[in-house]
Amino acid sequence: MLRPHVPVNPLPTGIVTPPVQPTPNTAIESTACHHDHTPAPATPARTSVQLTPGSAVALAAGGGAVVLVVGAVVVSLLLAVAITGVSVAVIAVVLRLLVRDMQKGR
Repeated sequence: MLRPHVPVNPLPTGIVTPPVQPTPNTAIESTACHHDHTPAPATPARTSVQLTPGSAVALAAGGGAVVLVVGAVVVSLLLAVAITGVSVAVIAVVLRLLVRDMQKGR
């Protein structure tokens, strides 16, 4: 059985702490378990998935719907980025014109 080894650490005062030796506990009695240890029956493995024409159509329609929704989200995000970029460009042009007018003293 493995026994942990605690290193001896000197305290700042110079007192050395000895390692603690574990004492064996013989009062613990082993109890027998009262349940069955037979393995669980194995479930038969399925070899293939059978698609009916109706389920194939439903699968195709679901895949198409997912593609449309993801496409709409991506287009919306790109449109938001484009609008933000145009807005920042317009603000930059207006600020540039204002700074130029202030420097000319108008």
